[in-house]
Amino acid sequence: MTENSSNYAGRTRLPAARPSIEGGAYGHRPVLLKEAIDLLEPRPGGSYIDATVAAGGHSREILVRSSPDGRLVGIDRDPRAIPVARANLAEFADRATCVAGNFAEIERLAWTNGAAPTDGILYDLGVSSMQLDDPGHGFSFQHEGPLDLRFDPTTGMPAHQFINTADEGQIADVLFQYGEEKRSRQIARLILRERRLRPITTTVHLRRLVESVVGRRGRTNPATRTFQALRIYVNDELESLKRALLASFRLLNRGGRLVVMAFHSLEDRIVKQTFAEWATGCICPPALPECRCDHEPTVRLLTRRVVKPGIEEVQANPRSRSARLRACEKLETP
Repeated sequence: MTENSSNYAGRTRLPAARPSIEGGAYGHRPVLLKEAIDLLEPRPGGSYIDATVAAGGHSREILVRSSPDGRLVGIDRDPRAIPVARANLAEFADRATCVAGNFAEIERLAWTNGAAPTDGILYDLGVSSMQLDDPGHGFSFQHEGPLDLRFDPTTGMPAHQFINTADEGQIADVLFQYGEEKRSRQIARLILRERRLRPITTTVHLRRLVESVVGRRGRTNPATRTFQALRIYVNDELESLKRALLASFRLLNRGGRLVVMAFHSLEDRIVKQTFAEWATGCICPPALPECRCDHEPTVRLLTRRVVKPGIEEVQANPRSRSARLRACEKLETP
């Protein structure tokens, strides 16, 4: 059994996912569904926010458990996800509102849509299956598609613009900093050499360049780190997450819960460190004989150890293997 919270002694195979309204054969399987919703602990009459609604898998369970009168606001940075989520949550239309927006603006979005203050907030970070399975979104390098990587295709700089205009040092730094790619400089050098011949505008074109540098080893494609780094960079994901966590704390009622699922070590590190800081009491230097800071913890950690998918879930959904789940509860006293 993988390391996880002591709250979970076993795993239950997830039920078959409902097919998406959009895309026909596409089926969405929410990761760590039971664990995440158990930690969120929805209750009737509560107000909840799914900050990464995607196809609505986690939102559906929140609405079921908060029946008959719990309310939910679902947010997604990808505007293409909103009609899918609305269709999949149509039976809860009187209690669910789905809106497009960056979760870095969660405070404004929550107040605007009647979800503030709130009793619980859920984040499922990274790329959804819906985005990966549609080549037109440009997130997957398994199929030919535009090298875009933006969650919201109407704002910001697409990945192809960055790699076709940035200098070698900038590209290498992004790949190393956000993708922890050890061969970032060799990849950046090859990108500059290739773009002198023709622009790099598709996912497969970039994937093949990276493969020629790193080579194929094991089950993970060598281009994974590069694509992950570019996606994080063009969407400013880490700074957005930092802003969102602070805003989420302000939005929570006393006793409200914040649940965050990360799929990247850098994201998980931000969540872990933020939660630990909030849960810390005295911050005086160790040399002081007594506490003089009067600093009090503002949250209670619900996951002393990170929660990971069990073997059965990983076998049923290999994309879940890197998921890391953490949660905290806002204390009743300031």
